[in-house]
Parts: sequence; structure tokens; C-alpha cells
Amino acid sequence: MNPLYQAMMQNLPTNNVMSLLQRFNQFRNSFRGNPQEQVQALINSGRVSQADYNRAVQMAQQMQGMLK
Repeated sequence: MNPLYQAMMQNLPTNNVMSLLQRFNQFRNSFRGNPQEQVQALINSGRVSQADYNRAVQMAQQMQGMLK
């Protein structure tokens, strides 16, 4: 499973969107560096597969549509 996804979902109550958004905001506020470089490093190291990345992008795009 994707490490980023695991970190976001850890101890997350089932179906609690507000909690997920709160955890994401905490992550976003504490993130340092270039996101593209960080993601590419995860893919290059094998910690995240290209397929996992593609699924995460797809999920993010779907969520973005819901949040507009």
C-alpha cells in the first residue's frame, strides 16, 4: 500500500471526511520541499509504484471535483 495513503488513513474513523480533510491540511502545512521532486524520489526508490501514483492522482482529481 502507498505510504502516503497509509499515513493519511492511519487512525482515521470510517467515513469521516472532515477528519480526512483536517489531516490533509496538517500534512500540507507541515510539508517542506518541492512536491514533484519528493514524489519522483518515492517512485525512483520503489517505495511508490507508478500505478499507485496514477491511482492517487485519479483519486485526487475526483476529490477535487467534490470540493469545488
